[in-house]
Amino acid sequence: MQCAPFREALSARLDGEPLGMPAADLDRHLDGCPGCTAWAEAAGAVTRRARLAPAPPVPDLTAAVLGALPRELPGTAAAARARLLASALRLALLAVGVAQAGLAWPSLTAGTAAMSAPVHVAHETGAWNLAVAAAFVAVAAVPRLAAGALPFLATFTVLLAVATVRDLKAGHVHADRAAAHLLLLAGVVLIAVVAWRGRPRRAAALVARERVTA
Repeated sequence: MQCAPFREALSARLDGEPLGMPAADLDRHLDGCPGCTAWAEAAGAVTRRARLAPAPPVPDLTAAVLGALPRELPGTAAAARARLLASALRLALLAVGVAQAGLAWPSLTAGTAAMSAPVHVAHETGAWNLAVAAAFVAVAAVPRLAAGALPFLATFTVLLAVATVRDLKAGHVHADRAAAHLLLLAGVVLIAVVAWRGRPRRAAALVARERVTA
């Protein structure tokens, strides 16, 4: 019997392809043909060597991956300190907001303001100061609002500080009235710190990505 068709079927079996004949016929031929049996063993060994090629060398990225991990992992002392500081900032901002509202309330409800301002001007001042107090409380409750509130509040605070210094020099405002603005300044500084702590760590993420891909 010619062995060529059976060896083609053996090759197809090694490659996972259709045999082209019943598998029982191929097995019976292998049982009675030592040559095809030896050929099948040799072909199988060659196929295994071709398929089990050595893996290409892979660089050790252990140090880079560990270096890219955040330093403040949950449960560490640094993370605990960070949470404590965040809570302290929020409580301080809440206290400033409540105090700011306390200063604004008399002008808004009774229409009384320093230096005998007209009633409507006193109401406007009270409403504005109460709105600033609400912004402080809102950031204390939701710290991610700090970045959005900071540009407006900081601009207002800087302009008010410049105007207050000029009015003090000109004698248009009493020192106690000017000192009340320090509460506003404290609130804006606290919001700035909260916004800075919550800024996106884009630069750190880029550095970590470069370490891993290097």
